[in-house]
This record gives sequence, structure tokens and C-alpha cells, in this order.
Amino acid sequence: MKVHKIRSLITRKLGVLFLSIVIGCFAGAVASFAFSSPGSNQPPNGNPLFWLLSGSNMYYTAGSVGVGTNNPVATFDVGGTGSQKMPVGTTAQRPSSPATGMMRFNTDTSKLEFYNGASWTGVGGISATGGTIADVGGYRIHTFTTSGTFTVISGGTVEYLLVGGGGGGSGAISGGGGAGGFLAGTTVVTPGSITVTVGAGGAGGAAESGTGGAGGNSLFNSITAIGGGPGGPAYGGPGVAGGSGGGGSRAGGPSTSIYPGGAGTSLQGSTGGSGSNCGGSDNYGSGGGGGGAGGVGGAASCGGTSGNGGIGLSSSISGSSVMYAAGGGGGAYNGTGGTGGSGIGGNGSGNSPAPTAGATNTGSGGGAGGYPSNRAGAAGGSGIVIIRYQL
Repeated sequence: MKVHKIRSLITRKLGVLFLSIVIGCFAGAVASFAFSSPGSNQPPNGNPLFWLLSGSNMYYTAGSVGVGTNNPVATFDVGGTGSQKMPVGTTAQRPSSPATGMMRFNTDTSKLEFYNGASWTGVGGISATGGTIADVGGYRIHTFTTSGTFTVISGGTVEYLLVGGGGGGSGAISGGGGAGGFLAGTTVVTPGSITVTVGAGGAGGAAESGTGGAGGNSLFNSITAIGGGPGGPAYGGPGVAGGSGGGGSRAGGPSTSIYPGGAGTSLQGSTGGSGSNCGGSDNYGSGGGGGGAGGVGGAASCGGTSGNGGIGLSSSISGSSVMYAAGGGGGAYNGTGGTGGSGIGGNGSGNSPAPTAGATNTGSGGGAGGYPSNRAGAAGGSGIVIIRYQL
């Protein structure tokens, strides 16, 4: 009986001792493999098998990490047939200081996107640089107000707006400048560099016998918006053809002619308005308005009334509705110059005030000179090229 009790006591003591050894070994192992923070608990010799803590960050200095695999083949290898959850957020919630290679899911565009070192780009979408870039309403918009290069990294179908430069208004009782051609549509771009040309506005005509200059063409990816035609020459002559045609000049003195406006280019613009022939002295009559993308230039009438510029067209490719490509007003004999179209074409002159230029980067025509003062015409507005695609 005593032997049995002694044996039982020894067994319990050995069990407690064994359990103590096991617990001690486990605690030591946990202590050895627990996260270390720099300082007194730093693993010896910077052992790369340890995860390290730095403030709220945890890092690993060597090797690869496997999740669902014990043989990672990349720095971070997720095994299995499940999925990996990416950070999710709106465009406005993108990291404020992104690093090249970051990835996330954009809920505004419903696409994965990555940061390429310059901008966020949708996976499987178009990627490009060039012009002034803005992201609006799920689109990336490249705006060229001067000539440049559109560099395609990953191609696809893009939308475009091209407006040629507006024609210049001519001098002394002449026609207003026609608007630059207006083209909008879609085109396919492939990787590489594409030259973008933004047409300049045509110069205003000189006071005496001066004809305005034609607007420059705008080009992108083999698409060309024709520059606007200038008004007819000072003191008499037809308007010049262009994206939209320039207005015709007045016919004075014994002439029985009526000078027509210049023709517009099909699918790009409209015809300029005709000048008037009111007989009488050499200076009677007024100039017609330049054509606009949305309508023909106004015809001049007798009594010192010149033609108004044709209206333009609006586009929302930039993210908001903007008017482009309106005609310039014609010049009058001692009367009221024609009004530029849509508030962006240049106003023509009569006696005063002086004619005004077409609005910059709208491709609108310049106003014509008047009589007896302010005889010089005004310049057309420069064109524009805008390209956009979905993010």
C-alpha cells in the first residue's frame, strides 16, 4: 500500500516536471519567433528569418512570402484557387502620394487600375501621354491648345474633337472670317507617337486693300480639320473657301456685282454670307458674315448693315459644354458692324468700335474692318484638339 502511494506521488511529480519543461520550451520558441522591434529585442546579427516591427509597420528583410504555399516562387506568392482582395475606392480616394506599381480597384470606373509613375491607368484600357491631362467623369482627357505629341502606350478607340484655326477678317468694308472646320468622332490609335497640330488663327487684313489670312489646319491621326477662309478683300471681292467660308465684301460704285461668301468644307462648316451692293457712291454697301460650323454667315443689306457671323457648335468632350467654330461679323460702311457668331466669333466694325478677334482656341473667325475708321480687320481664333477615352 505504501509502495503504491509512493509510486503515484512520483508519477504526479514527473508529470508536473514534464509539463513544465514542455511549457518552458514552447514559451522559448514563441519568444524566439515573435515579432521583434529594433533595439534590445533585435534578433542577433539581423537574422532574416525574423519579421520586424517599425512603429505600426511590419517588414521582412529577405526571402519570399507564401500564403497557401510552402514554396513561394515570387516575393509574395498566394497559392490556391481562391482570390486576392485589392484595395477598393473611388477616383477621389486614390493615394495622395502614389508610387509606381501601386494597384487598386476603382469603383467609379469599375476597373482595376495601376500607377505607372505619371498617372493612374485602367488595366486593359488605353494609356497615353501628351497635352494637358484631366480625369473627368470616368474619362481621361488630353487637351492640346498648341501643337504637340500624343504618345500611345496602350492603344484602342479614342474620341476626338478637332477645330481648325479661324480665318481672319479682311480690311475696310469686307467680309468676316470663316470658322475653322469642326470634326468630332472616334478613331483607333496604336502604340507610338502621333503628331498633333493645332491650327493658328488667320491674321487680320490691312486697312487698305487688305485680305485676311486663312486659318491653319488642325491634324491628328490622319484626320484634318480645315482652317477657316478669310473674308473677301477690302473694298470688293468674294469670300474665300475654308473649313467655313469667309464673308463676301461690299460692291460699291457703278458695280452691279454682289460678292458671295466662300464655300465651307463638307461636314466641317458652312458658307459665308454675301456682301451687299447698294449703288451710289463708291463706298456704299457692307460685308457679309463668315460662316460657322453650325450655320451660314449672315448676308449684308443696304443702309450700313453688315452680316453677322454664323453660329458655332457645342461639344462636351472636355467634360462641360463649350461652343466652338463660329464666324466673324462683316464690316459696314459708316454703320454697325456685324456681330460675331455665338459670342465667340469676332465682331465686325462700322465706324467704331474696332473689330475684335475670334476667341482663342475656339477656331472662330475674326471681325472685318469698317469705314471710314477702324479699317483693319481682326485675327481669327486659334483652333484646338481634344482627345479622350474611358479610364
